[in-house]
Amino acid sequence: MKPLEAKLAVAHLVEEKVPLFLWGPPGIGKSSIVRQIAEERGIGFVDLRLSLLDPTDLRGIPFFDQQAHKAVWAPPAFLPDGSEPEGILFLDELNTAAPTVQASAYQLILDRRIGEYELPKGWAIVAAGNREGDRGVVYRMPAPLANRFVHIEMEADPLQWRRWAQARGIDPSIVGFLSARPDALFLFDSASPHRSFATPRSWEYADKILKSTPEAELLMPLLAGAIGEELAAEFLSWRDAAGELPDVAKILSGEPQPVPEEPNALHVLSALLVRHVTPETPTEALECLLRYLMQMSPEFSVMTVKELQHRGVLLERAEAFRAWIRTFAHLLS
Repeated sequence: MKPLEAKLAVAHLVEEKVPLFLWGPPGIGKSSIVRQIAEERGIGFVDLRLSLLDPTDLRGIPFFDQQAHKAVWAPPAFLPDGSEPEGILFLDELNTAAPTVQASAYQLILDRRIGEYELPKGWAIVAAGNREGDRGVVYRMPAPLANRFVHIEMEADPLQWRRWAQARGIDPSIVGFLSARPDALFLFDSASPHRSFATPRSWEYADKILKSTPEAELLMPLLAGAIGEELAAEFLSWRDAAGELPDVAKILSGEPQPVPEEPNALHVLSALLVRHVTPETPTEALECLLRYLMQMSPEFSVMTVKELQHRGVLLERAEAFRAWIRTFAHLLS
């Protein structure tokens, strides 16, 4: 299931308080979409890494109640205490936790209680973990525990990631490179001995590396540490080949600007235009943009317009849009 569809499915099950398990390879964004759902709804979010817990950490510590003359369990402070009426209890890395910890989670998942603790009524349970073949230390999930979840498996999707990246302000050279090489978004090989490899998460790290403006001699080793040495070298070579780009501000103001012919440069320029043009961009600037796009390679012109429309830019406001439609209508079917 692609990330946007997985997010929608998770949101539905959270609403109904149905326990679910998100499966997927590392770095694909499993925990991110669960956190986003909580943030967008304005509800609580507790992230528990079960691989770091002992069985007693989840169940709590027993103590003697002198008034009742019996032993009771003191619930851990990290579990939701009801101060927030609604929320998501996220059990990350559930299948990397020791079997004894998984066993402690049985009752919490099924009965929404463990020991003296009871999960507040408005809270949903979501768990996540890597698949058994993902080169991680995982324990096979016992059938009784697996049967307590609805299971969803996520996969990376280059188009959805590109649109997320453009909205997030990811460096246009990364967006452009992954438009040209969509297969490079996720290059995980469970049989490879390399520690670094490309995932949506590691490309986000690459963006942060570029924004930190490291010294020239540090750029290659830093990127190699995020996405792998071979891919880092290919990305930097591709980025250099893109060369100097037209000034986007001048394009939007109608000043003459050269139109690149190299595909590398066109991929980056398209990402730059999509990043800078918003639904609030004045109609006059859209007129200038469309006249410029009519000079671009048809493939990149159409791709740029489609991405702008997806972001809510009403190009129809501009008179030049009619001329653009007539020019590229044969590519829009």
